[in-house]
Order: sequence, then structure tokens, then C-alpha cells
Amino acid sequence: MMLKKILAGILPGIIAVMSGYAQTTAGAPSAAALLERIDRNEIYDSIQYDGEMVINYQGRRYVKTLKAWARGSGLSFIEFTNSEDAGTKYLKRDGRLYVYSPDTEEVMLISGHMLKESMMGSDMSYEDTIDNDTLSARYTPTLSGSEIWSGGGVNHDCWILELAAKKKTESYPRQKLWVDKSSGDMVHCEQYALSGAKLKEYSLLRIEEQAGKRYPAEAEIKDLLRKNSSTIMRMKNIILDKPIADSIFSTRNLER
Repeated sequence: MMLKKILAGILPGIIAVMSGYAQTTAGAPSAAALLERIDRNEIYDSIQYDGEMVINYQGRRYVKTLKAWARGSGLSFIEFTNSEDAGTKYLKRDGRLYVYSPDTEEVMLISGHMLKESMMGSDMSYEDTIDNDTLSARYTPTLSGSEIWSGGGVNHDCWILELAAKKKTESYPRQKLWVDKSSGDMVHCEQYALSGAKLKEYSLLRIEEQAGKRYPAEAEIKDLLRKNSSTIMRMKNIILDKPIADSIFSTRNLER
């Protein structure tokens, strides 16, 4: 479910703005309406931005920079620009993910067991990047209560949403979301295996707003199967809803 806007549509998104809840008789928001609001904030014509990926792994720190373009939820293109990875490119289109490596000068389709591997050594897997459907289409939500969640130096009074996958093929059969009651921001997320083991965590560190939409300008992802590991994603120079040429999202662009 993670970070569609963080990697320009490659990763599933989990940030929202709510302009009002559908209320239950108890005065709490409807779980379905709450989840729909989260989905709704991901609707945009296009997005472009510069990004930074800071990977902390077993006492070492790696910084990767990138440029990203996306149109809707099905098309995205990323090019890494830091010296160690310069020229490495990713293209998502038609539900498939392709990578170009300047070392081999070849385009490769990422599929099968490879989808579970780490993306560029980060706490995100390739599998995290290819879901295009909304959370509402993939999960059945339940509002399980509310509590204070502390993150980014702020205490958030949150609703808690429990999500149960509608299909057995979901990477994360269960998810738990903390949604700020006042802003509607999804400030924390936990993703679980079928066994109940917690696999990943997402925490919002900084939010920004543009064109009436809020997005995670900075967020932290943790793969709990990796010891002493976390990844911080930062976005800047964001451009929303401006035309992007079709040629950006072509396999030919991967090899240029």
C-alpha cells in the first residue's frame, strides 16, 4: 500500500486530505468513507519532482537522488542521479515494472520472485511498487477505535483503520492505519503477513500542500525483516498536474 506520491506513482500511496466525514450514528466516521478519502487524495493528472532516498542499514548510510515523473496511477518513470547509480532507470506501465542498468546496458522486466527483493537497497520492495488499484478496491476497512500517535515531534489524535485484504494474492493481507482526526493525514501505517507478523512500518515526518492536495514531503519506511534498517524519502520541487510527454513513459526512454 505504500507511498505512491513518494516514488511518483511507482509506490502505492497512503496520504490523504478529508473535507468532511460520512458520520455513523455514534458520531465516528464511516470506515468506508475514511478510506475513500485516503484514495481520493491520490487522484491527479500528473506529478514531477526531485527526490532523495536516505538508506540507513546496519550502521551505514547511503544517499540516493532521483528525478521522477508520473501520470495517473499507471504510468511512472524514475531516473537515479547520484554518482553511484547515475543512469539507473525504472519504468512502470501496463502493470509491469522495467529497469535499465547502465552497467549491463539492458532493460529487464522485474517479475516473479524478484518482486520481493529490495529496491535499490532500500526498505521498499519492487512488489510494493506495482499495485495500481485503490485501497478501497483491495481492502475491507473497519474502524477499530482511536488513540494518540506520536511522530515527527507531534502528537496526533487519530482514528485507527484495520484493513483486511479482499484477495489472497495481496502482499500484505492486513494493514493498520492511523489517520489524524483534524487533518485527515495518514500519519502511520503497519503492514502484516497472513501469520500476523508485522512486516513493515510507514511514518509521516513532514507534510506539504499544493493545489489543494497534501503529500508526504518526508516519510520513513522500515522493513522489519531487515536488521537495523530504515529508509527516509524526501520530495522537493514538486509540480502537479502539468502535461508530461508520452515519450517519457516509453521503453525507448529507458535506454537513452
